[in-house]
Amino acid sequence: MILKPYAADPIKTLGRQYEESKSNSRNDFQRDRDRIIHSSAFRRLEYKTQVFVNHEGDMFRTRLTHSIEVSQISRGISRTLGCHEDLAETIALAHDLGHTPFGHAGQDSLNNCMKVHGGFEHNLQSLRVVDYLERRYASFDGLNLTFESREGILKHCSVNNAKTLGLIGDRFIKKQQPSLEAQIVNIADEIAYNNHDVDDGYRSGLLDFKALIKNTLFGRCAKEVDDIYSDINDSQKINEVVRRMIHILIEDVCSQSQKNLDFYQPKSIDDVRISPHLIDFSASIKQEQQELKQFLRHAMYEHPHVAKMTQNAGKTIEKLFAHYIKEPKAIPENFSINRTDNHQRVVADYIAGMTDRFAIKAASKL
Repeated sequence: MILKPYAADPIKTLGRQYEESKSNSRNDFQRDRDRIIHSSAFRRLEYKTQVFVNHEGDMFRTRLTHSIEVSQISRGISRTLGCHEDLAETIALAHDLGHTPFGHAGQDSLNNCMKVHGGFEHNLQSLRVVDYLERRYASFDGLNLTFESREGILKHCSVNNAKTLGLIGDRFIKKQQPSLEAQIVNIADEIAYNNHDVDDGYRSGLLDFKALIKNTLFGRCAKEVDDIYSDINDSQKINEVVRRMIHILIEDVCSQSQKNLDFYQPKSIDDVRISPHLIDFSASIKQEQQELKQFLRHAMYEHPHVAKMTQNAGKTIEKLFAHYIKEPKAIPENFSINRTDNHQRVVADYIAGMTDRFAIKAASKL
């Protein structure tokens, strides 16, 4: 692996929260990745929704398949730009660990329940998972990841919360950037969920070609597919269009980001942190990507079918929260034992860790 000077380097890592001996066969970022893959929170992503609730159908994306897709895109961009692939993969696989059941609907509902108790941020929750909630080791709580992995996982954070996090929260207070690898994962996440929501939305019947081709990027790719293939079925056509859109976006990110790097010429990861945001789309592609996001918001996320799922999800979270607040002993003892958090935060942690089907089953018993 040939790294550019601005890439994160595991040899120069800012370290772990708890000191550990080095591995002879794996670098520190590889060890972080392996710890995430073997965590229980990562396994639960298989049964957490992306857009559609888990029982809606087996063909739709879950948080797990989404994380794998983000990882694949992130590694490719990192390789092209000379960044550290292992760190990008680590951040990608861990970036959704803190998501509640029922996607953003669950997060919004849990945040509302926790409003007077410090709120709920899924990015901060992902950090809580790897720092504290995963308990696999005798010597420490959490996974004891490197600073660089933890920095990338914390994509967003309020300034008030950042002030409680020490060094990991400083960049939100100082308004600095994370590593290039973290920036790559952020944009790979956007590429993955936009394009794969197009695929899932079409498969579900919520989106159709007539509406989709009005979007500049989709329409351009659809015309190219029609020019080459005249007799393929709609399922093949949507696959061909989506793969072309992903290719265009990745190529554009690599091209524009390299231009940014050439202009600002960061010589180290410290230079990256004090530079403007360097991993980005070109202006024209960013506009087309934004157009697609707006379309998906109105045509898919606000669709009556999805809105009904969202409403039901919110009620389920509220029901569970009220129950566990009133009945602390309903939370398994091995989850809350030796916890110094207030009861409301314990409840939020417990609900956030649930899968869709577990939450539905638990609520149905009340």
